[in-house]
Amino acid sequence: MAAELTAHELIAKHRPTLDQALEAIRTRAYWSPHPEHPKAYGENGSLSAEEGKAAFEALLGDRVTIDQPGTDDWVGGELSPFGIELGVTYPHADIDVLLPAMKAGQRAWRDAGAEARAMVCLEILKRISDRTHEFAHAVMHTSGQAFMMAFQAGGPHAQDRGLEAVAYAYAEQVRTPDAAEWTKPQGKRDPLALDKRFTPVPRGIALLIGCNTFPTWNGYPGLFASLATGNAVLVKPHPRAVLPLALTVQVAREVLAEAGFDANLVALAAERPGEGIAKTLAVRPEIRIIDYTGSTAFGDWLEANARQAQVYTEKAGVNTVIVESTDNYKGMLANLAFSLSLYSGQMCTTPQNLLIPRDGITTDAGPKSYDEVVADLAKSVGGLLGDDARANALLGAIVNPDVQARLEAASGLGEVALASREVANPEFPKATVRTPVIVKLDGARKYWEGADDETAYLSECFGPVSFAVAVDSAADAVQLLRRTVGEKGAMTVGAYTTSDEVAASIEEACLEECAQLSLNLTGGVYVNQTAAFSDFHGSGGNPAANAALCDGAFVANRFRVVEVRREA
Repeated sequence: MAAELTAHELIAKHRPTLDQALEAIRTRAYWSPHPEHPKAYGENGSLSAEEGKAAFEALLGDRVTIDQPGTDDWVGGELSPFGIELGVTYPHADIDVLLPAMKAGQRAWRDAGAEARAMVCLEILKRISDRTHEFAHAVMHTSGQAFMMAFQAGGPHAQDRGLEAVAYAYAEQVRTPDAAEWTKPQGKRDPLALDKRFTPVPRGIALLIGCNTFPTWNGYPGLFASLATGNAVLVKPHPRAVLPLALTVQVAREVLAEAGFDANLVALAAERPGEGIAKTLAVRPEIRIIDYTGSTAFGDWLEANARQAQVYTEKAGVNTVIVESTDNYKGMLANLAFSLSLYSGQMCTTPQNLLIPRDGITTDAGPKSYDEVVADLAKSVGGLLGDDARANALLGAIVNPDVQARLEAASGLGEVALASREVANPEFPKATVRTPVIVKLDGARKYWEGADDETAYLSECFGPVSFAVAVDSAADAVQLLRRTVGEKGAMTVGAYTTSDEVAASIEEACLEECAQLSLNLTGGVYVNQTAAFSDFHGSGGNPAANAALCDGAFVANRFRVVEVRREA
């Protein structure tokens, strides 16, 4: 296909956005080119709310056509957590045919240079942004996120993370100049002179293994980091959340072709039920980069077995909040209640363990005992979710039966401070919607004393389950925090304290154990939310993840610089 998008057109259109992104990651200030409000769409080529919903509904029961080599079957079977059978099918690939085809286009993509690749990536993101309403429904009905969260997290926030990865990738590639004239004086003799040329060279084909809960938000950083650094990308979605990433692959292939590149630089690897192709793909010699979000067990397996690839994993951890004291008791409770409730706790950043001194805490509302703090938090969550309409808007739906099973089993782990209740969803009667459960545990009681408190709170319980763990003191809380992060990892740590000394000890623990810390959040920012271009998602320094979204380390090892030198 002849190029329809020229390099000049793409640079004129997108270079200002790239420059702003580069400035944002330098200053860490707030910035986003992607509107968060649904009403911001519907003009200048973007789909309105009605058009986006209609576009999504048109996909149901149909094929997502992707004209890639090696298609030998059509597969599908996604069931929305809201009870809708999507009926969408996708091409199933013969990998022995697809992988060589993907490799064929890499030379031209490599030779295009960092700027051209960045501009193509930004055009892909722009076209996805124009279809944000359509993607929001696709994310909603594969992840179980309520619509507004699916719209924001699956749309503009995911697009921000993709753009952030492109900016980091570009910055790392242009750190080394394209060429240099090298001259070394030799005294009375003629100087030594060389002409040197430096080329960023991709590692090979990247494999993106998608997740069920945040297919675009967790998927776009790796996808765009690999593509922007010259690698082809094979997208292997989670079997329950294929649609958002299949649409992404469609858009990427369309843009690549229009820009004069091989569309097979991005391809889809959908699988038959139970096929489990991730393990097979992960050890193929053609796969040189892997991005994965999901269970610790499979993440550990990838790190141990995919030795031919550079592996980036976001696995699981036990996120912890220390509650030692506060000067805004009401604000603290409201902030924690929202954090525990958002998307039914099905976020890798949701707090699980709340460490509270058994002798109580000091607050602006007077001293509060451990039991009072837990009871007041339970009351705050109950009040937040007391109205079913508001509860549905915050909770979304339980994403899979495993989460529901953990939720139901949690009440048997200790004294229940807040029982989970079922919430009816009039729009989607088959949706499984549950409020969080809060269970009281004792940090001083060990499993060998006849209880399994320690086993419970030192294990990740993904979903709407949190443990209010009584500890002897702030010092014991910090010690338990260190142990938890060191042994199990954490994507987030939170703390509430009015003591500079306690704050310093918590901060030091997080610095030494390499965990991201949020202190005294009582307003509209929550421990389980991070902003692209400013916040780092994960640290890459504890067992929860070996990479951070996004930093230089996330992109720099996706390419190497090859030098060619000649005598001048």
